[in-house]
Formats: sequence, structure tokens, C-alpha cells
Amino acid sequence: MRTERNLTRLDRVFARLDREPERPVHLDVPKMSRHRIALFSGSLAFYVAIVWAVVITSWLVRLDWQVMFFRPYQQWPEIHAFVDYYVVLGQRGPTAVMVAAWLGWRSWRQHTLRPLLALGASLLLLNITVGAAKYGMGRLGPHYATTVGSNEMWAGGDIFPSGHTANAVVTWGILAYLASTPRARRWLSAVSAVTSLGVGMSTVYLGTHWLSDVVLGWVAGLLILLALPWCEPLIARCEAWLLGLRDRWSARSGRPATAAATPVVLAPAVADQDAPAREPVSAARSRGVHLAPGPHTSRSERTPVTPVGSRRPPHPERHPRGTASTARPTSGN
Repeated sequence: MRTERNLTRLDRVFARLDREPERPVHLDVPKMSRHRIALFSGSLAFYVAIVWAVVITSWLVRLDWQVMFFRPYQQWPEIHAFVDYYVVLGQRGPTAVMVAAWLGWRSWRQHTLRPLLALGASLLLLNITVGAAKYGMGRLGPHYATTVGSNEMWAGGDIFPSGHTANAVVTWGILAYLASTPRARRWLSAVSAVTSLGVGMSTVYLGTHWLSDVVLGWVAGLLILLALPWCEPLIARCEAWLLGLRDRWSARSGRPATAAATPVVLAPAVADQDAPAREPVSAARSRGVHLAPGPHTSRSERTPVTPVGSRRPPHPERHPRGTASTARPTSGN
């Protein structure tokens, strides 16, 4: 009876690492549903409310100053070294390289450019929206504040909203957006939310951002992720154009197959009738092995010779079969 081997977890992991034979027919592309539109509208309203609360110097600005005077980096100096490394998870360069490497493997495995194009679209939206808000409102950070209790708006700064927090939300959240299963999407969404909030709190601990900067940066990154389904048609057109360009480039630069060379048939030389017939030379002689002078024949033409007698060496105590052996003298007691 034939039994199939049960696949272990390691076997399943390696099976998922193999490249698929062709692009999957049904890719899970998020749609701009009513639920997503409601979340986008609510997040946008929250974004506007935070900006308005800072502009009018409300309780949120007073909370910013209280946290700044608390100086968390002096309250817990033992975690300062860890926070310095953890905040790198919000820097655009290192995080973009790591996520692009993973999504590049996804693109290679599934024969599609959508993961990389989605990452590029999200980073482009991040630079445009967050960059415009930073330089448009020009808020100064806690280390450069001039007047206690003021909102420090339109003073030439560039920290509102927090770029580290928004970048962490977009860069790690794109992994959840492109997840292939609902379970993976839920887990990656939770991980990206916790990671981005941790990055934001790290900037507050170090004193480089106000608390309101972090909240606004988190909402700004969430808005970009919620708006990505609107970019999916453009992403699909860009992918089709790039793949078509690749095919045309391959066809243009491809070299035509060279014709096989016609084998040259050499005519056998006419043997001289007067010349004596030559004896065949063994293969050993053609390899340069020295043979004794005289006529030689090949091994196949030699007559086998059966040796006469036994090949065993003579033994004084050995007797041929069929003959009685003499009793050995026994030694006396």
C-alpha cells in the first residue's frame, strides 16, 4: 500500500519559498469599500481636529509643554541607549531598504510588480502630504521652542506632524496591506500599529517631538494606507506598461539563433597498392606506451591460454584430494 509522507512545518516553509510557476490569477487587491471610506473620513476629520487644536493653542498644547517639562529622558535614563536604536525603525532610509528587499522577493516569487509599486506609491504620497504639512505649518520642536505655552507654529520648523511616526505607519503597514491572508493582515496590522506608536513615543522620550506631533503623524500615515486602494488602477496600468516595456526590450536585445555549422566530411585517402599492409596498432601504443620491438596483435585477436596445473604455491603439508594423508607423529608425553 502506498503511503504519502506527512509534510512537516519546515517542508511547508520551504514550499512557500519556492517560486510559483506563473502569476496567481486572483490577487487579493483591497477595494475602496464603504467601511474603508468611513475610516478614511473619520481619520481625516481627526487630522483636522488635531491641527485646529494646536493652532488655537488649546489644552493639547498645554499637554505638550507638560510632557516636555517632565523630560522623560531624565526620568528613565537607563533606557536611553535602547531608544536610540529603536527609533531607527522610523527612519525612512533603513526601513525602506528592509521592506523593499522583502517586497522585491514577493514580486519575484509571484511574477508581479505590484508589491514594489505599492510601496513606491505609498512613499510618494508620504513625501508629498507629510512634507507639505511640515513646511506649511512650520512648527518648532521642543528643543527650539522660544515662548513657554505657545504653539510654536509658522516659526520655520519642520516637525509637525512627526515624520518618523508617519513613516513607521506607512512602511510597516504596507506589509499588512499586501498580506495574502486575512489572518496575516490582522497580525501585521497589530504589529505595525504597535511599532509605529513605539517609534512616536521614542521621539517624545528623546525630546525631538511634541506629543501632538506623534498623534498627527500616526493619523497621517493611516490616511495614506487607507487611500491606497484609490491608487490600485494606476498601479495596475504602471505594472502592465513596465512588463510590456520589458518584453519589448528583451525582444529587441535578444540575439537571433546562430545556424549550426555544417559538418565537413573528409574523404578517405586512397591506399597505395604497392605499400605493404600495416598491422593494427593497439590503443596503448597510441597513448604513448612503449612496447617491445616485434609484431604485436590486439588483445581481442590473442588466443587465451589456459594455465597448466594448479596456481597455488606448493605446500609441504598439503596433499591432493583423494589420497590418504599420513598420520602426523605425535610427540611423546
